[in-house]
Amino acid sequence: MFFFIIISLLLFAVWIWTLVDIIQSQFNDTNEKLLWIVLVILLPFIGTILYFTIGSKNKLTS
Repeated sequence: MFFFIIISLLLFAVWIWTLVDIIQSQFNDTNEKLLWIVLVILLPFIGTILYFTIGSKNKLTS
């Protein structure tokens, strides 16, 4: 039981970290940022994986 609580807390922390990263980042298009936020909120696990594999490459670098 304790193992599942720890895993759940870690997944929640990664989900929050993903949302913070999206909000603080700049993208080519404002709609792209909004799309990622909605995707990560509606599909937390899949959205987070997709963001770190696809979306983080589309961020603007300063």
